[in-house]
Amino acid sequence: MTFLHKELATGRWYTLSLAEQLGNIGSEVFRASRQKDKDEKMFQQAVERALELFDLTLSDPRWKGRRLEVARAREVFCDAVYGGALYKSSLNDLVRYFDNFAFAARR
Repeated sequence: MTFLHKELATGRWYTLSLAEQLGNIGSEVFRASRQKDKDEKMFQQAVERALELFDLTLSDPRWKGRRLEVARAREVFCDAVYGGALYKSSLNDLVRYFDNFAFAARR
């Protein structure tokens, strides 16, 4: 499998706390929200990077009890990417959600 985040995928991702991981996912969600309806290529790249980070987090054995929550966040993100029909979600709402993890990770 080819990773976009090569350094993170080789092990560094698994040294980050859950708040740090979700904060990093939030950075990609933010990038996607900034490019939506502006630059389709950059938007798709940010979406792919976010999904990769979601998948790395889901594969982290430390979060066994939190996988359902992370998987649901991934599902809501996908819904927002495709228009928000199922959950009425938006990328801007998700940016605010993930910002909380970035703030917590900085503490």
